[in-house]
Amino acid sequence: MNIKLFDSEIKIMNVLWQEGDVTAKHIAEVLAAETGWNVNTTYTLIKRCIKKGAIERTEPNFMCHALIPKEAVQEAETEELINKIYDGSADKLFAALIGGKKVSKDQLERLKQLVKELE
Repeated sequence: MNIKLFDSEIKIMNVLWQEGDVTAKHIAEVLAAETGWNVNTTYTLIKRCIKKGAIERTEPNFMCHALIPKEAVQEAETEELINKIYDGSADKLFAALIGGKKVSKDQLERLKQLVKELE
């Protein structure tokens, strides 16, 4: 995925990923309640997402549709984090995530299963 989304744009996308296609007005209402943003701020961010190719706008009613899946953004953001903070080393990220934390037996088993599936 070549689309870089900022945290504020990801908030817009989260509404679409959670609720499916909705109007820009609905997104503005949700984010006004969650973040205190005014309508103009939300509409500006929606338009930015449209220009980036993350959202498609249709009429009537300024309907918004997510063009990129949440998983693609999660993967890109995780890769960027690994490259920026952990020198491209996924094992360093993994160690940081579980280091110093109490991991339950069930969680450890799930992690082992994930590793097996990736092998």
